[in-house]
Amino acid sequence: MLRIVPMSEDVANAILRWTYEKPYDFYNNDQTPDAVRELLDSNYYALLDSNKEIVGFYCVGHSAQVPNDQYRYSENYLDVGVGMRPDLTGQGLGTAFFATVLSHMRQERRALPKRLTVAAFNLRAIRLYQKFGFTREAEFLKGRTRFIVMAQTVESAYDEGRGQG
Repeated sequence: MLRIVPMSEDVANAILRWTYEKPYDFYNNDQTPDAVRELLDSNYYALLDSNKEIVGFYCVGHSAQVPNDQYRYSENYLDVGVGMRPDLTGQGLGTAFFATVLSHMRQERRALPKRLTVAAFNLRAIRLYQKFGFTREAEFLKGRTRFIVMAQTVESAYDEGRGQG
């Protein structure tokens, strides 16, 4: 069972120390005061397991958007961004993790359709999001990285916690 708590400075520092293997090293961060402040923004939450170990995090709103010059984010959606601890990725845990995030969002946020932005190379994440009813809305290039914007207009059985991983 995962529990969602507000982001703390200790958790933010731990997250910023995570290192992913290629090609997911794209998600590695620098542990700077600005990066810590970003995670301490009220739009970030931590996911903890039953042992109070950090499993991942999620953010909503502008924090979940990828700044760019090609795609304009409309206000008709609630944006979500997620990150899972590197040693837990690729183990089939994403369905329970993302279902927990979407359930918490439903409890805490207004009922807007959800949208997310994912690096196009991250096929594991794209497959996960598709399970939850997210479909491609747009694509854009930022630097050398292609991003896919996905939107969920109808909640799926997975979103309700009834799906199988």
